[in-house]
Formats: sequence, structure tokens, C-alpha cells
Amino acid sequence: MKKVIVILLSLLYSQCAKQDNVINVDICIYGGTSSGVIAAYAAKLQGKSVLLIEPGSRLGGMSSGGLGQTDIGNKVAITGMARDFYRQIGKHYGKDEQWIFEPHVAEKVFLDHVERADIQVFYEHRLSSVLKKERSIKEIVIEHSKGKEKNKIISAKVFIDCSYEGDLMAKAGVTYTIGRESNAQYGETYNGVQLLDKHQFRDGVDPYVIPGKPESGLIWGVSADALGINGSGDTKVQAYNFRLCLTNNPENRIDISRPDDYDSTKYELLIRQLKSYTPDSLNWQLLHIAPMPNQKTDINNCGGFSSDMIGMNYNYPDGDYAVRENIIQDHLTYTKGWLYFLGHDPRMPEHLRNEMLQWGYPNDEYPDSDHFTPQLYIREARRMVSDYVMTQHNCQGKEVVEDGAGLAAYTMDSHNIQRIIVNGMVKNEGDVQIGGFGPYPIAYRSLVPKKSECINLVVPVCLSASHIAYGSIRMEPVFMVLGQSAATAACLSIDTGTAIQDIDVKKLQSLVGIK
Repeated sequence: MKKVIVILLSLLYSQCAKQDNVINVDICIYGGTSSGVIAAYAAKLQGKSVLLIEPGSRLGGMSSGGLGQTDIGNKVAITGMARDFYRQIGKHYGKDEQWIFEPHVAEKVFLDHVERADIQVFYEHRLSSVLKKERSIKEIVIEHSKGKEKNKIISAKVFIDCSYEGDLMAKAGVTYTIGRESNAQYGETYNGVQLLDKHQFRDGVDPYVIPGKPESGLIWGVSADALGINGSGDTKVQAYNFRLCLTNNPENRIDISRPDDYDSTKYELLIRQLKSYTPDSLNWQLLHIAPMPNQKTDINNCGGFSSDMIGMNYNYPDGDYAVRENIIQDHLTYTKGWLYFLGHDPRMPEHLRNEMLQWGYPNDEYPDSDHFTPQLYIREARRMVSDYVMTQHNCQGKEVVEDGAGLAAYTMDSHNIQRIIVNGMVKNEGDVQIGGFGPYPIAYRSLVPKKSECINLVVPVCLSASHIAYGSIRMEPVFMVLGQSAATAACLSIDTGTAIQDIDVKKLQSLVGIK
């Protein structure tokens, strides 16, 4: 009898201990991106208990991670709390609103949101597992990314996945896709394989280690994959890079030094490219150097060979944390080496070397990561496949939805996806830049999974869209707009006790100011 009592007490204690380890909130948001911060802020202001989980140590994603030259398309599309974010940035610079800003200024505004609303944030915690019952996420388990703390169990009424990778969505068993669809799948014209002239090599660049000798092997960065049929689909992912904040202010500049793992052979293609054409400046030919306040930059990829690490990220979206960390480190190694190469390799034209030596890392940015952004630009990873998929037809106004949860307005834009051999020459493939259309609504149905899969999850970042439509939607201001809509939808779902798919969309539109 005593043994039975001991067993019962042990089970009761275990159950209580388990319950004590569970953190209960109304809304749990995974991913401290710009969308995640705005979602948390919006939910908290609507009276809900909120937990924001960020796998890294910095809030704001790309908006505080170097993308300060905001991609907008049309400012009319940016409303609500997203627009207010740019007004808060403007106050810092003494203006009504500001769309071009330094990384640390953006981070401060995001932190102000968290502090004003008293939002609980778990930094350096990442998703470990998801418990789902009867189409509803009951709990998630998160782990400390550096193993410094015990795992935590989070229970919530509604979950919002604001990560760039869609990890919560994936672990919850929601259908998703990676790569690009064929044009035939949704009746599009700019999806799938596209060999165009943007950010392209000129004719004549040889792909082999010993020029003219295929038996010598391929030079670094060139794939042996064959060019697919125009418009055909694949699982390849558009290139990632870092948006680089540099400065030419000598009082704030840290010189770009030679990385320990520097390998100059990775940049041989640039030397071959320069033999066919030598630009007068780095800007708009080798790097897109966009000016920022206080003598800083937001540098993006530009040209045939630049900061994009084409073809080196295919395993990232579905990769585990170790795989992703290796890919991030490879991009870091490549990028720091690239900057050093431009300023120091004797094969570089002297005027370009001298121009590069004017730039360095800002001493007042990213103090916790050696003054280099910790945020890789994950332009596209997983994309949900829900009951409604946004496509090229939506972007171009040929199909207009009535359940809009926000507006997008940017060009249908994809960076290159592969670097291959075409007619014996190096060519980039996948870059598409098609605009010429006004703001268009993003369907609420594209933010929520199929009802048969999950009824308490909203996905405003890895939303349901084709590759080419996602290229227009995937802008930071739009992610913020959708973050506010996602949070408001979550609140409506909780208040009415309905599945996230069944909320009153007209009421949602009224609450967030969408007509």
C-alpha cells in the first residue's frame, strides 16, 4: 500500500512540476523580425498576454540588420503601425518620417516598442518541438541556442510564425513549398527558370580553372547543373547575402582586415569579369552602394559577381540549426573576404582598390558581433501553401481579392538562383525584375493554413505565395503591416472563440485600417 501511495505522489509531483514549467500566454510569436515585433506590440495593445521568441540576440530582422535603404514600391501601401515605425525613425532624424536609416536607430525603435508595451522577450531561444492536437497547436518547446538554460514549454491560444524560415509552420505540419514553381502551375510567365540580362556576366567569361580546358574542373562558384527549360520549376532558392553597413568617416571607421580563413580563389570570376569590362567605380557595377545618414551605407549585390553567394543556400530552408549555421558562416567568410579582396588584391585595378580602402566597418554599429551584421538576408525560404496562393496575377491586378490583410506594391523581384555554363560561358540565371503595377491587396487566406491542418496559427512572413509573387510581397514594411494584421486576427480569434480561418475579415480590415 505504501508503495502505491509513493507512486501516486510521484506521479502527482511530476505532473505539477510539468505544469510549473509551462508558460501560458494568449499569443506566442516566434521570430523577432520586424513583423514579429509589430505583431507583439499590436497584440499587447489589444490587451492580450504576449510572448515574443527570438532565436538570435537582436530584434528587427533585416530592418535593423542592414537593410536601411527601405524597399517600398509605393508608400501608400504602408499603413498602421508599420507607417508609425518610419515616423518614429523620422523623429530621430528631426523629420516627419524617414525611410533611410542606420541599423542601430532601427533597433532602438524596435526596443522602444517592446519597452513601451512591456513585452516579454526570450532571446537566443529556438524551436525544438511542437505538440499539436485536433488541428490546434497546444504547446511548443524551445531550447536555448547556446545551451545555457533549460528547455521551456510555451502554451498559447494562438501562435504567430514571424520567422524568415517558417520553422513553427513547418513543425506544426502545415504544407509548404521551397523553390520556384513552373509557370504552368499557376498560369504565370515570370516564375521558374529565367535566363535574363539583369546582374549578368558579359559574354566570354570562361568557367574552367584553366581557361578553355573543361578537364581542369570548374572555377569556384560555378555549377555543373544544366540550364533548365524556360519557365520550368525547381527547388533552388534565390541567393542570400548581407546588406552591408560600412562608413567612410575616418573617425568612425574600422579598417577591413584580412579574414583568418581568406581564400582569394573564390573571387577569380571577378578578375575574369574585369578583363571584359573595367568600371570607373565600384558603385553600380560591383556593389550597389546606397548612401545612409552619417556617412554610412546600405550595400547590396550588384552585377554579375558581387555580394550574392549564388547557389550556396539551397539546403538552408529545410536545414537543421547546424546546417544553417554553416551556411551563414560560409556567407560571412565569403563576404568579408570579398571586401578585403576588392581593396587589397594586386590584380584589382588600382582606382577600384583605392576606392574600396575608403570604406570600413562602423565602430558604432553591431558592437556585439565585431561591427558586422549578424542577420543574413534570407530573401526566401519556406512558403506556406494554403487555400489561397498569391500569384503574379495578383501583383499585376488581374486577380483582386476582397479579404485583403495588407497591401504590397514592390516590383516582382528575384535575385539570381544559379550560376551555370551556357554555350561555354559563365551565366547567372534567375534574376527577375518586373514592375509597372500599383498597390494590390494580400489575401488574408494566404496568411492562414488550410483549416484541415491548423486552426490557431498565422503566418505573415512565410505566407502562401508563388515564388515570383513572393518576390513582390517580401518587403520589410509589408511584413510589418501583415504582422499587425496577424496579431489583430489572433485577438479576434481569441475573443470570439473561433478558428483563425473563421474570423470576421471585414472587422479585421476595419480595425487595422484597410479599405
